[in-house]
Amino acid sequence: MLLFLFRRIGLMLVTALCLTFIVFALTNMPAKLETLAKTQAGSRMTDAEVDRWLERNGYASPMLVRYGEWLGVLPGWVRTDDSGTVTGRCVALRDTPEAAGQRCGILQGEWGFSTRFRAQVVDVLGARLGATGLLMLWVLAVMVPMALIVGILAGMREGSRTDRALSTVAIASTATPEYVSGVLLIALLASSTVGLSPLLVSWGWIDGPVLFQGNARSALEEITLSNFTLPVLTIALYGMGYVARITRASMTEVMTQQYIRTARLKGVSFGKIVVKHALRNALIAPFTVIMLQIPWLLNGVVISEVLFSYPGFGWTLYEAAVNNDIELLLASSVVAVVVVLVTQLISDVGYVYLNPRIRIS
Repeated sequence: MLLFLFRRIGLMLVTALCLTFIVFALTNMPAKLETLAKTQAGSRMTDAEVDRWLERNGYASPMLVRYGEWLGVLPGWVRTDDSGTVTGRCVALRDTPEAAGQRCGILQGEWGFSTRFRAQVVDVLGARLGATGLLMLWVLAVMVPMALIVGILAGMREGSRTDRALSTVAIASTATPEYVSGVLLIALLASSTVGLSPLLVSWGWIDGPVLFQGNARSALEEITLSNFTLPVLTIALYGMGYVARITRASMTEVMTQQYIRTARLKGVSFGKIVVKHALRNALIAPFTVIMLQIPWLLNGVVISEVLFSYPGFGWTLYEAAVNNDIELLLASSVVAVVVVLVTQLISDVGYVYLNPRIRIS
């Protein structure tokens, strides 16, 4: 197991290095840098003024050099103007002239400065990741039990009416994008003019104008059933169908195994067969899929967070892309890559413990 972990961690480091370089190259293309210069210094800049701005801010060096500076394996760029003022990457990040020429990349914990939020990237991402982490926790708490129940009930009796009905629900939820289900839920449950809310108000069943809020920004201060239900439900419904389908296929396959038939011939009750014999083996494949849902949740909440105005990681990623915030985009890519690789490692290790045949081999 230790040798397996060492190999996987080494592969993870190489993969992370390659992916971050690709993202760095894409975000530091000449057209992107020109847009950044005009966004920060003025949209009517001439080409010569753009070149001078890029040189003053450390973007004129070769790409590999700037990548090394961003990683922290090379000293940060330094520039001294005509008045003797020293500027540079490390000077700007650490706010001290003594930092000129030092290493100040992500390996040293210096993630850069956000041009969109005018703050250190690590501070921006820290707060936003906390908000998205809370959202992901509630989504998993709703999605996983719901998907497993639907998949197990559908797979227990393949071809039955229950199987067909639940499979249809699972397919429909997965086939409906978040921006569609989110808008439908807002219209149905969070509108004071259409949907259920006006009807419930007329009946006197709710005190406020709407049953749920369509804006989740207030959830940053206090999470309530009103402001957090719709974003959680929107994301959970989209992910639930896929996990339920995998669970149903796995449960169907297990229920046709020889040891299940033997247990039935011995007179073991159907419920005991499902709980004691079939369930553990049927959950091996869904476990892997559930673990892979975590990076999807981190990167796939962009639509839902923007739709419900919830300033989490997805919303921040959207703002960084729209405003060409290179440092924030790079830091977000690092977080996304790390989450994907770590969850895959946990998934592989968990798979070994759930499936004894893998451990023996």
